[in-house]
Amino acid sequence: MAGLENLKKSALIRGGTVRYGRTMYAFAALGILSVGLLVAGCKSAPPLDKDAAQKLIQDKLNSTPATGIDIVVGDLGMGEGVTAGYWVGKGRYPNGYWADFTVTPAGKKLFKLATGGDTIQWRPDNPTDKTAHITITTLTGNPPKARDLSDVQTLGDGRTVDFTEAVNYDGMPDALQGIAHNPPNKPASLHHASFSLVNGAWQLSSID
Repeated sequence: MAGLENLKKSALIRGGTVRYGRTMYAFAALGILSVGLLVAGCKSAPPLDKDAAQKLIQDKLNSTPATGIDIVVGDLGMGEGVTAGYWVGKGRYPNGYWADFTVTPAGKKLFKLATGGDTIQWRPDNPTDKTAHITITTLTGNPPKARDLSDVQTLGDGRTVDFTEAVNYDGMPDALQGIAHNPPNKPASLHHASFSLVNGAWQLSSID
């Protein structure tokens, strides 16, 4: 009888050992799977270099409908416009520093006056006033250009970069470009772009 009891106990112990081993194997398999999923979830994001960031920004700028470019014309620009044949003197007032100018056909092909019509009323406050100006708007425009990008920075899960947005004067006569570069015009401005990872690829989130 004692032998029979010992045999039963031995069988129970062996059976328990087998069940315990199977349970541990199952937990181990689950642990390996969990680690695999964790590693997959923590996989590093693809790189975003300056060239790729610039392309994303430029694609966005290109997708925005181009409009005419506003150009502020001061005292220097008025003289350059006469030399370029964009407007001609129409008459001077008795005070000696007020004058009217008429936009020429050549000028009308390139821009329009912000005030409408074809007569420029030049009205400085005094003979030495350098703040007097008019505004003209080109009839055509180009998407601005993204250039001079800073190094790409990591911000949380996203990326950021600073860049210069430059007015695009391509196709514009040199004389008009020269006027557009005179103060107080600002041919370029600084902006900030943010990027986020969407379905494994970087996308432009915003431009400020």
